[in-house]
Amino acid sequence: MQFTTSINAPVATVYDKMIGKETFKQWTSVFNPSSDYEGGDMEGTWQKGAKVLFVGTDKQGKREGMVGYIRENIPNRYISIEYVGILDGENEITEGPVAEDWQGFENYAFEGHNGSTTVTVDIDVNDQMVEYFRNTYPKALEKLREICERN
Repeated sequence: MQFTTSINAPVATVYDKMIGKETFKQWTSVFNPSSDYEGGDMEGTWQKGAKVLFVGTDKQGKREGMVGYIRENIPNRYISIEYVGILDGENEITEGPVAEDWQGFENYAFEGHNGSTTVTVDIDVNDQMVEYFRNTYPKALEKLREICERN
């Protein structure tokens, strides 16, 4: 699936707010109010090759999320995350049918245009999540736009 938004802020601002630790939690709260990440250099630099756990808690307070690796990070231009499985409590499940359902890529591309930025997100989505992402991802990008344009 692909999602695109235009943000009235410079590319560097959008890039920093998209992956910065505190602002990441804000825009991804649309997916899960407790959304966060661990790893990838906690300051949000997401170095190529770094392992990142994208975490939150379910309604019962149990940790859940995605296990990912930063496959590419060209600052202010492009980020590629490969998801290899899920986080179930403290267990990383990276093999078997459950993990395979969630394996794929999420890529962010940033293009500057006279002080504005176009963000394009390409994400591999399993069949049962298509409708969820179709409804939720645009809301998350709207929240990112609000965060970036606030300053």
